[in-house]
Amino acid sequence: MTMKAMIFAAGLGTRFKPWTDHHPKALAVVNGKSLLQRNIEYLQQYGIDEVVVNVHHFADQVINAVKVNNGWGSNVVISDERDEVLETGGGLLKARPLLENSRFITLNVDILTDLDINNLVSFHQQCSPLISFGVTDRKTSRYFLFDASNRLCGWRNSLTGEEKRAIDTPGLQQKAYSCVVVFEPEIFLLIRQRGKFSLTETYLDLAATHTIQGYDHSGDRLIDVGKPESVRLAEKLFE
Repeated sequence: MTMKAMIFAAGLGTRFKPWTDHHPKALAVVNGKSLLQRNIEYLQQYGIDEVVVNVHHFADQVINAVKVNNGWGSNVVISDERDEVLETGGGLLKARPLLENSRFITLNVDILTDLDINNLVSFHQQCSPLISFGVTDRKTSRYFLFDASNRLCGWRNSLTGEEKRAIDTPGLQQKAYSCVVVFEPEIFLLIRQRGKFSLTETYLDLAATHTIQGYDHSGDRLIDVGKPESVRLAEKLFE
């Protein structure tokens, strides 16, 4: 059975001004293709062509781009958040009717990577967790913390020193989140947050009682196209 995917594309893109004063970040262009197109085509490489895209900021531009380009060859369904931006967790919960029948994947529209989704899914099947997501050993300001078996145990902000522990185990390793995630559909029965919230809150809430695994794909290409200056770097990595 082919999995569905959701691409989070509703954000305000405040770090991406001035482009996002007039456009959604999802339509920012890297080597002639928008971030949204690139991620839809990335999913297609793994046979995933049923895609949910959430929209808020300049939603009409995203909807029009999908329509004009016939979803770039995929069946794209819009999850409309024009009334209120819900962040990743709230956005996922709103899209529940479109995803809840089977295992699915989520991605962030502003992350470009060549992580092998087949390998991530194989890892997920072997470990049988509730959630598996890609991580790498790259430098960032916020890290997830894992034990020796790659189980999620907590979170750390390296700038402020703030830590949150779901499982208090010594010798935890910090890894950077890649925003490519495999979920079992039971997630929808377990999310306790409501309204506007980040998936990070959900992960940390559930990590003590449910297995959440980090899949280390360090060495793969990955870039957060979060700021205008990161476009040039992305164009060197992704043709």
